Formats: sequence, structure tokens, C-alpha cells
Amino acid sequence: MSYPVLVAVAWPYANAEIHVGNITGAYLPADIFARYQRMMGRQVLMVSGSDAHGTPITVRADAENSTPIEVYQHFHHSFLDLFQQLGLTYDLFTSTHTSNHFRVSSAMFLALLENNYLYKASDMQWYAPSQKRFLPDRYVEGTCYICGYENARSDQCDKCGSLLEADKLINPRSRVDGSTPELRQTEHYYLDLGELQGEVTAFLEQRKDYWRPNVLRQSLGQIQAEKLRGRPITRDLDWGIPVPLEEMKGKCLYVWFEAVIGYLSAALEWSTLNGKPDAWRTWWHDPACRAYYFIGKDNIPFHAIIWPAELIGVGTKFDEIIESKPAENLVLPHDVPANEFMNLEQQKISGSRNWAVWGRDFLTRYDPDPLRYYLTVNMPESKDTDWDWEDFYKRNNDELVATWGNLANRVLSFAYKHWDGRVPDPGELTEIDKQLLAKIEAGFEKVGNEMEAVRLRAALGEAMGLATEVNRYLDTTAPWQAVKIDKQIAGRAIFTAINAINMLKVMLAPFLPFTSQKLHEIMGFDGQLFGSQYVQSIEDGLGEHSGLRYNLAGTVGEWKRVPVPAGHALRQPQPLFKKLEPKIIEEERAKLGKPA
Repeated sequence: MSYPVLVAVAWPYANAEIHVGNITGAYLPADIFARYQRMMGRQVLMVSGSDAHGTPITVRADAENSTPIEVYQHFHHSFLDLFQQLGLTYDLFTSTHTSNHFRVSSAMFLALLENNYLYKASDMQWYAPSQKRFLPDRYVEGTCYICGYENARSDQCDKCGSLLEADKLINPRSRVDGSTPELRQTEHYYLDLGELQGEVTAFLEQRKDYWRPNVLRQSLGQIQAEKLRGRPITRDLDWGIPVPLEEMKGKCLYVWFEAVIGYLSAALEWSTLNGKPDAWRTWWHDPACRAYYFIGKDNIPFHAIIWPAELIGVGTKFDEIIESKPAENLVLPHDVPANEFMNLEQQKISGSRNWAVWGRDFLTRYDPDPLRYYLTVNMPESKDTDWDWEDFYKRNNDELVATWGNLANRVLSFAYKHWDGRVPDPGELTEIDKQLLAKIEAGFEKVGNEMEAVRLRAALGEAMGLATEVNRYLDTTAPWQAVKIDKQIAGRAIFTAINAINMLKVMLAPFLPFTSQKLHEIMGFDGQLFGSQYVQSIEDGLGEHSGLRYNLAGTVGEWKRVPVPAGHALRQPQPLFKKLEPKIIEEERAKLGKPA
């Protein structure tokens, strides 16, 4: 079935380097899924960007005696570097600090206001007398009044996942100087979630049969346990998007409100950059479009409750404000496949303690596909998982090198040596040959079904299980011995294995794009399985900025069997993966917890 697919990826706060927990939590699963969907021939748009306005950025700027824009720009460029090295295929990776995002966010605010889903009210907010300013929520920590976690933020508890009312926080303290803030009255606009609760609940009920249990617990479960109530969407800040009303001068849109709008604004920006200003409508107005939001579990309420509420609330009004064109509703999320957390050596990842495996640092010593592989087989889809350096070492050597890499290399090397660099003529295939090829070909449906359900661990497991089947077939047919007695029999087994490997190359390509491309070329094929990516500068009203844009030109990958004929010319085989030495286990563990 063909339909447009929006792959919306969590926007990383531009205040710190990205570690493996972040990568496996949202960024890598989104890329694997998008690559698969492209191979299925669907119209895919994968978008995200740096969250430039989050209070973690201002917190870091204050700590470093810097400015928010300097912090944001530094880490934004770090993200671009990492994502290119890791092969993440964003159609556009931009940022929230663009004139386009300011315009779209303002339009969303005004649309909600015109539809009477915003109201203005005075409330008590934490104020720091020592700093003479109101404190953003992330500047205030205290004890969660729901679960008792002592380091909860005043807007959300990272332990129980609950959205919090700031004035109920127990033992509040300022993160800046540790002082005790006091509550003072201030006026803000609120999103009327109570008025939208019925439609949000109906939306969630329609998806409860296929959403992950953890997502339903933190969305439908929370609504059933406690009714929704209005949440402020403006704040007393000077870093962010100004509220588009003269009466609210000096206040900005709250980051949790405007950051999720980035999925929509990025689609509009991508359309403009590609000279097709209406193209974004394919993913935002076509009812057949399936929009997938790849996030970590700490972001579930914002994507499963608040963002749908915003989309429902603006209705058709957004179109009228942004482009004065025929109005249509915006597409709601099809799925929010949120992952749990990844720990490290049985401890919670901590950037401040340098208890982390940082993405860019890892790639100075290892190749990207082993990282992609380990983060997929260990992906925290249903529960927290653990990065273990010994496990990484074993899986690299026992699975990538021995099961898959050695299979491809020994078969192709054998063919290259004994049949003058060409695929041998098999003659008439036997039943065992046909059974193997049929079993591998059936894998396209099995792996595809897991991919469609965003069960990526299972999908990769299916593909690697098929690689094991090919190894068993070769143990049975033993072409290495048969070639000494009957070259025709050996050639039939090698022909069969090459065709099986070619199908596995396609199934593994979304997970292992670099080595799959290398194998594609060794097998004598030209062109790129997935195109190529590049960074370009983008002129913007807020100043030139860099963005990651993926170029699909020349893509030849398809999610199906393409037979390799007898006589097809091969190229000089090379190993796909590097075998690791056991010493890396203790070397890497010794780095944990030490100053960077």
C-alpha cells in the first residue's frame, strides 16, 4: 500500500553532546524506519532540528558566562557532524531559531486564540529575589508531589513522567544559586486542555490497539486518572519566540508549546528550500498520511497529549493564517513509538559525571554500522536496556563479523577466485537450493511486518536469523570441498548463496547502510542504495544557519528480491567489519566517569 509517511524525530536540546542513549532512544530508530519506508517506495519526509530555545540552553549559558545563541550554535553544528557520520537521513534537520519557525509558531498561537482554545489568566510563578527575575521551569527543582522524586523539574517529573503544577512542587530550589524561590503573580496565556480533553481522548482511543503500552500509560491512562487542565504556553523569558501580541510584549512562547510545532514548520521550510511551496501539504493534509513520532519516554505527554491537542485546536484556522488558502485540518499522529531509556554498565547515563558513551567520541575509534547494530539489538523498545562494553565486543565479533560479515566475504571471495570474478552458472537448482531462496525471499514479508509495526529489534533479529540459515546451508552443501570434486555442484551452492546474500543485503540496509552499500558495490552493482547527504548553509531572516539535507538522487534500493544472474561480474571482495580485540572492554570501561 502506498501512502505518504512523515517521520518526525525528537528535537535535541542544543545544550550538550549526544550520547548513545539519545541515539537509540529516538534518532536511530527514526532513520531505520525512514530508510525502510523509502525502500517500500513511499513518499517519506523525515524532519527534525535543534531545539534552540529550551531552558537547558539558558542554564548552560549562565553557567559558562556565555549567551544562549552561542551555546545553541556550538551544539547545533556538533549535531550536524554526528548525524552525518552516523548516516541519519534527514530530509531536513534545521532548528527552532529560524524566521520560518517563528512565523509558523506564531500562526499556531493565533489560530488557537481565534478558535477560543487559549485563555489569559494570572497565576503564581516561581520568582528568585536574588536574581530579580521569574524562573523558567527547568531553573526550579524540588520534590515531585506525586512520586516523591527529589530532583523533579517544576513542570515535569522525569522519574514518573507526570506533568506537574509548578506551585505544588515540594521544597523548591533555584538551579542557578540554590536559593529558595517565592511564588509571585504573573499573567500568561493558557492552552485550554480541559476543553480539548474529549477530542484528545477520542483520538487516543482510536489508537489504543496498536500503540505501545508505555505510551498509552502516559497518555490515555493519565487522562483517565486525572482530567486535563489548562497549561500556560507563554513565559517571562527573553530567549525564544516573542508572543505575537502587543499586550504580551516581553514574554515568549513556552518552549514545550513551540518546539513540537517544529515538525510542521520544518515541513514548510523543506518545501520552500525545494522550490515546491505547497509540497508540505502531502504530509500535513492528506488523510492517508501516516505520521510517526520518534521520541524518548520522557517526551510522551508532549507528543501524545499536548501536540494532538494543539493540532485539533487549530483545526482549519492554521491554513487561513499562514497562507490564506483553502483551509484543511492538520494530520494527527498515527503512532508515537516512544522508547524507554538505555543505561550504561548498569548505571544511569550521566553527562555531568561523564558516565556516557558519546556519539562523536565513539566514532573516532569505531565504525558507524557496529554502533547502529548494537543500538538496534539492544534498543529499549519495551523496557530499559543497558550498554555493556563486553556485550558490544561480543556482538561485534560473534554476530557482525562471524555470522554476517564472514558469510558475505567468504562466499564472494570463493566465487571471485574460482569463477574468474563472476557469479557461477548453477545449472538446475536442487530442492535444497530452492528451499533456501524461498525462505530468504519470505523474509521480506516477515522483516517488513516487524518494520511496519516499528519493532526494529525483532526485524533485525529476523534478518540475522536468515543469515544463520545461509551459513547452515553452506555447512550442508560444503562448496569449499565440492569444488575439488565437482565444480558444477560447488557453483550451484555459491550461486544460491550469492543470491541469498543479495537479498539479505537489502533487508539489512536500513540497519547497516554503510556496509550494505560497500557490499552492493563488491557484488558488482553501481549506484547508491540510499542516495547521499550533505550540509548546506540556508539563508534565513534570523541569519544564515546550517542544516542537514538528504539527497535521494540516484537511489536504487528496493524492498524486494533482485536476482543476481550467472556471469554477473563481481568486484574484489573486502571484509565488511573489523574484528575487535578483547582489550577494548577494559580500555573503554576505564574512561567512564573520568573528566573528559
